[in-house]
Amino acid sequence: MLTVFSAGGAPVGGTGKGAAAAAASALALTLLAPLPAAASTVRPPRLSWRPCPANDPVEKTALRGMECATLAVPLDHSRPRGRKIRLALSRIRHTARTYQGVVLLNRGGPGAHARDLPRFVTGNLDKKVAAQYDWIGLDPRGVGGSKPALVCDRTYQDPGRPRAPYVPRSAAEERAWKNRARRFAADCARRYGSILPYMRTVDSARDIDYVRAALRQKKVTYFAYSYGTYLGAVYATMYPHRVRRMVLDSVIRPSAVWYPSNLYQNVVFERRIRSYFAWIARHHRTYKLGRTRRAVARSYAKVHRAVTRKPVNGRLGPSELDDVFLNDGYNDRTWPSHARALSAYLVRRDPKPLGRLYRRPTWLDQNNYTVYNAVECRDAAWPRNWARWHDDAWRLYRKGYRFETWSNTWYNAPCAFWRVPGGSKPAVRNRRGLPPILLVAGTADAATPYPGALETHRLFPRSRLITQLRGGNHGVTFSGDRCVDRAVAAYLATGALPPSRKGSDLACSAPPPPKAGSGRRDRRTGTAAEAAEGEPVAATGR
Repeated sequence: MLTVFSAGGAPVGGTGKGAAAAAASALALTLLAPLPAAASTVRPPRLSWRPCPANDPVEKTALRGMECATLAVPLDHSRPRGRKIRLALSRIRHTARTYQGVVLLNRGGPGAHARDLPRFVTGNLDKKVAAQYDWIGLDPRGVGGSKPALVCDRTYQDPGRPRAPYVPRSAAEERAWKNRARRFAADCARRYGSILPYMRTVDSARDIDYVRAALRQKKVTYFAYSYGTYLGAVYATMYPHRVRRMVLDSVIRPSAVWYPSNLYQNVVFERRIRSYFAWIARHHRTYKLGRTRRAVARSYAKVHRAVTRKPVNGRLGPSELDDVFLNDGYNDRTWPSHARALSAYLVRRDPKPLGRLYRRPTWLDQNNYTVYNAVECRDAAWPRNWARWHDDAWRLYRKGYRFETWSNTWYNAPCAFWRVPGGSKPAVRNRRGLPPILLVAGTADAATPYPGALETHRLFPRSRLITQLRGGNHGVTFSGDRCVDRAVAAYLATGALPPSRKGSDLACSAPPPPKAGSGRRDRRTGTAAEAAEGEPVAATGR
């Protein structure tokens, strides 16, 4: 899973030389589909911009002061005069005399909304650079303010009571989870059967080019996090002459979409959660949860058993607890508050702080999760025999990758029963006319592991890779690393790139983890997860 709040994802790769070699081997062996046919040459109408509502139905007050528009696009771009769907957009216009065109923004997901992103980016980027562009937030097809916005069986994430533990304790529990996933897939087919065939990444790439044409731009700049990096790589492959500049942060491994990447994500998230538990152990005097990583893990297991017997507030059970603490694999911003809540529950016998960490999934969370499945289940082939899922999950779990393996399995399980199966993923490769792309990645990112950036760097030979050493937070740009932010600003200002070097082209050191007991919050708009993917984890969530 890629997203972080009842929205999943499917990351990639591993770390270290062995994983990098495996990534290269996988890339060589993966058969990629030929490039899809170009989108229709029908010219869309110009966008009609108006002030965004003060209280948007989806974004609430987040769009105040921006401009909004909608654009009708073909559901099937091979039939440009056929059925239309509507995309929702937002804009912050340039204010400088120097104008460098438009930047299309994507948060990731797949399924994450984006119309609030122009304010986030312009609020964090160097002001002189930000003033030179029009910043466009685009809710992808099916998402947020776009119409129709897809939401399937809401009981899968929110049955109105604590869900069963992710790790099945019996064959009957596994069947129950499997049947729930089957019902979710069936409900999506019933509600959106005519739309699901056109929810591929390729379809969204064609939408981007349709938006470019509606903006009357010969080329666009594109800035994206997480899944948005895969969408950007596909767009760059399909439309190399339409790219002016491109920043891809927290990079998906193209050869592993999507089932293999989810399996490897289980491995890397285990490492990241162990790092968090080790951090708690270093601050035993504050949290009193154990002096070693293993001791902290045992404390977490005690809490897990306790909320299984008696859910907090009647809502936070074992699965919800795992959802909450999965956030800590995405971003260390939550480490102090989550450790405090765990300590309050176990040491002081106070469940209130833990109960406050969980919230029910909102409509937007449910929309994110539905579109996540609609895209990933359609993008590439998934095992259709449940025995494969069962065997892979238990194999990884028994090897010690326990924290995310089964929750990730159930997050993606609807793809085993999706009524519109996935096919061959599109090619991602260098094309003549494509300008240099800027890649940004943390070496310890669990959601989109570092080999994804290395592979994409090889696929686009003119690209440059900025590596955040020991960086484990998902979404690097504008997270407080001045080294990264300066390089991104320079690229957007003039196209300047770090000098080409073997491997990573520029190495930046990750900021240290937060101090124990601190209330440090990410200075970016929303959470780190929201900037780099969507939301924070809660409810079957990744």
